[in-house]
Amino acid sequence: MAVQDDKREIQMVDRFNLEVPGDRKRSDIDAYLVIDGKKVPFELKSTTGKGISTVRDLGPGHFAKWVNIHWLFGVYDTKGEKLLHAYYASPDAMVEWISSKSEYVRPDLSLIEHATSGINEAAVIELLGEKKFYTRQEAKWIMKSQWTAERYAAEMDVSGSDGAGYSLIRMVDIMRARCRYVMARGATLNNPHIPMSYVEKLPKISSEPAATLRELVRTYFSSTSITDEATA
Repeated sequence: MAVQDDKREIQMVDRFNLEVPGDRKRSDIDAYLVIDGKKVPFELKSTTGKGISTVRDLGPGHFAKWVNIHWLFGVYDTKGEKLLHAYYASPDAMVEWISSKSEYVRPDLSLIEHATSGINEAAVIELLGEKKFYTRQEAKWIMKSQWTAERYAAEMDVSGSDGAGYSLIRMVDIMRARCRYVMARGATLNNPHIPMSYVEKLPKISSEPAATLRELVRTYFSSTSITDEATA
């Protein structure tokens, strides 16, 4: 995260009285709003221009993460120092934009699945030879640093007097997983922007930011509760 973006995020957390997870990583939740016994996850974004930047390599992992995420878009002055106002988006409000990006990459994901299904036992034997089992070193040659040491150990399905390792069938799965990972990196969008024309249709927060945000979140949960009861 850029230093300027980091400063804005800290300011938004303070202004809206949010909580940041102590063990947060870049791929984790930005912040939580604690309200009425709930910890509501939030994605925090800011802008000084015409659109909201999102993430590099936007793909299926992000779509899954954002299913129940609430959003807060901070609009700053041209210097990026003063928060002018903000917009709140419930998970439902972001469905249209997220779905459009998900649909855009769907053909690539379909290609990946068809391509990986072509990896079979013959492909493993061609690469590594035919053996009773395959070693961790051979598995790591394929998966590289994508897996942790614990994952490599957990994936072993052969053990005996000759040693422990991976069966031919398991190595097929490993090669497919690596292929899927490599190809998926090309089936992503590079930092697609959310246009301000989309954001400006959302509820605007101009004063009493912490109180107003809580009112909007309560209204959202109240409306979803009513909808659930009506469809039960």
